[in-house]
Amino acid sequence: MKALSKTEVDFGRTSQDYAKHRAGFPDSFFTEVKKRAWLSGAQTLIDIGTGTGTLARGFAKEGLAVTGLDLAENQVNAARKLDAAAGVEIEYVVSGAEKIPLPDHSFDRVTAGQCWHWFDPDKAVAELRRVLKPGGTVIIAYFDWVHRAGNPVDVMAPLREKYNPGWKGEFPLGFYPQGPGDLALDGFRATDGFIYSEDIPYTHEGWRGRMRAYAGIGGSLPPEKVDAFDAEFATALKERFPAEVMQVEHKVWAEVFVLSAP
Repeated sequence: MKALSKTEVDFGRTSQDYAKHRAGFPDSFFTEVKKRAWLSGAQTLIDIGTGTGTLARGFAKEGLAVTGLDLAENQVNAARKLDAAAGVEIEYVVSGAEKIPLPDHSFDRVTAGQCWHWFDPDKAVAELRRVLKPGGTVIIAYFDWVHRAGNPVDVMAPLREKYNPGWKGEFPLGFYPQGPGDLALDGFRATDGFIYSEDIPYTHEGWRGRMRAYAGIGGSLPPEKVDAFDAEFATALKERFPAEVMQVEHKVWAEVFVLSAP
């Protein structure tokens, strides 16, 4: 399946909401990665499509030398502020994953969190093969809401259709063009993976901010339409979910790929 067009979305416009309201990968994700020894022997890691650095910070806390890569400079700037608050240091490069301006064989690991569907997969895979050291690995991971009838995502869906009817970024149950076990990277072999669900607490304010940071709203609509969506969404959310804190089901899945010998 063809990757979504980058021309439709600019996450740089959402950076303030993205950094404040978009929950990063949960602690359970990093626990699972460590339990499976996916970082064993690694010293250097590049997180492509890093956004505000949620994966990059998590791995920097594990003691790796981490580089974050993202096309949106506003996202990188937001990541730096969050890094400072977390007490970690990460190098950042403003660039796309299809042309990484870094030397060959620079990294033990590559990670891509919540972003693989934005890349040209053939070009990105070729770059991953180039920047990885022999025997290096790629971790592709997703952490996203599950859309079920009657849940807080379901409140958003008809309003997204109303305000952005041409949006083509939806996939069944929130899965992306590839689901667990379906992804194949040329020159790599899949060796392990996991998937599970976890409820994430969101206040009304937080969930509204999360929707403003969503590609189908803040990432692709002009500000006046985002504001109109947000006002109507606030009313609908209060009517359907009067409690201030909601539990929003998310799924977490990841797969690891090992670079094959040349």
